[in-house]
Amino acid sequence: MREYKQIINLSDALMARINELLSRYPVDKKKSAMLPVLHAVQDAHDNWLSLELMDKVAEILEVKPIEVYEVATFYSMLNTKPVAKYMFEFCRTSCCALRKGEELMEYTCRKLGVKEGETTPDGMFSVVGVECLGACGYGPMLQLGDNYHEHLTKEKIDALIEDCKQGKVSMI
Repeated sequence: MREYKQIINLSDALMARINELLSRYPVDKKKSAMLPVLHAVQDAHDNWLSLELMDKVAEILEVKPIEVYEVATFYSMLNTKPVAKYMFEFCRTSCCALRKGEELMEYTCRKLGVKEGETTPDGMFSVVGVECLGACGYGPMLQLGDNYHEHLTKEKIDALIEDCKQGKVSMI
């Protein structure tokens, strides 16, 4: 089993953000802030959550670590291992599948020389299949950062990969 190490950096700015998020919930319901807190912590740590970080979130929220692990491993937008700079998240549910979304994900994997769930050796690209991204009328589609790329074709994927390589793609 591969072991990942991560430097935990709960900066003053991150702690201020966590405290601001916690202030939105009743004091005795800190657990309710788990998703936004996990997102804030992940954003501050190269887009992934180590066991140590999840343990720290559990400590902050005053819950058992397993409660944090369960949430972090359930949602596809939370990463429990290092991911690439550009993570292509292909919708793999029925609407996109009927429009050949899975074939386009396989095409992307072949083009990048990876299998689904893997990262290219240079750390630049990951390709993963995720559950419905809520763009059923625009499939096949993928999410890259905060952006949706819809009505995908091989040509659009080729252009997107090239734009990423040239640093033209914003992840926000």
